[in-house]
Amino acid sequence: MAGLNIKQTPCELDFLSLGALVHRLDPGVIPFRKARSAEIHVSGGEYNVAANLSDCFGLRTGIATAMVDYPIGELIQARVREMGVRPFYKMFKHDGVRGPNFATVYSDRGCGVRPPVVFYNRSNEAGALLKPGDFPWDEIFAKGVRWFHSGGIFAALSETTSQVIVEAMQAAKKAGTINSFDLNYRVKLWASMGGEQKAQQTLRQIVSNVDALVGNEEDLQKGLGIKGPEVTVKAQSKLDPETFFQMIERVVEQFPNIKMVATTLREVHSTNRHDWAAVLWLDGQRYVSPTCQLDVLDRIGGGDGFAAGLIYGLIAGRKPEEALRLGWAHGALLTTFPGDVTMARLEEVEAFAKGGSARVQR
Repeated sequence: MAGLNIKQTPCELDFLSLGALVHRLDPGVIPFRKARSAEIHVSGGEYNVAANLSDCFGLRTGIATAMVDYPIGELIQARVREMGVRPFYKMFKHDGVRGPNFATVYSDRGCGVRPPVVFYNRSNEAGALLKPGDFPWDEIFAKGVRWFHSGGIFAALSETTSQVIVEAMQAAKKAGTINSFDLNYRVKLWASMGGEQKAQQTLRQIVSNVDALVGNEEDLQKGLGIKGPEVTVKAQSKLDPETFFQMIERVVEQFPNIKMVATTLREVHSTNRHDWAAVLWLDGQRYVSPTCQLDVLDRIGGGDGFAAGLIYGLIAGRKPEEALRLGWAHGALLTTFPGDVTMARLEEVEAFAKGGSARVQR
């Protein structure tokens, strides 16, 4: 792939991500204040991409993350193994009372005019304790890694997590590995870290090491301080890619190291009915996916599904248009499954990317 220069030599891992694992409690369409039961999903903005690439797309993937020696940690380890992701764990000992813990994400699914509600308990989170020196990056990258990935959720957890990202990206760059970053700007997470100003200071330092960037208009504006076009919300369709491409020009002016920017475009008519598209800027060329209408079961993880399909297409040497369609198709399919990670098969993704339908498969 011109510009990105993805390694073609034998590698131990096709993809490695760095981030915090969490467990998400999901009471379905019931609000938490009325819930009597909940499903447990294992998740993490950075981990989800590795899990999707392994389980659906058959790539060799890994996750560098914190692990705690208590029953929630055992549950999470089992799910990581189930998805075929190779772990690189920094172990922490639980004191039996206060932690360190795995973060709990509480998220109902909403329904119709009622949106999903998401809140967190990230108190004494093990992932936030990760610091430079916790992982032998030079040793890991020396065995060959094609693509390294992290994200803004992990960067927002503490002062040291962003430092670990930069440390890993510098080692990746030295080894000839592609660096990608999903801005994933979360107001609630950055509020306790110093707000938007602190976010921009932190994320701009990280993005100066990045080859490929994933993020929507809000991510670019609030996470990187990139000025958006002077248009009113009502005058511009949320699915108009021109707005995003204008912002990308400003991004690459400030960060000439960036060779790829991509995002999903989503217009939400109700919790369960979305219009869905995606755009890709690669080495100065613009690509736009088709638009489809989604009947959404669980929207959490759709963006990570998009990133996984796109990255698979690029690693597999597909044309940019095909890679974008694979990301668009996989992200769309992921919203039809409960939980944060994929249950799709590659054949289903390929079929939908080529214009497949929801007719019964007999």
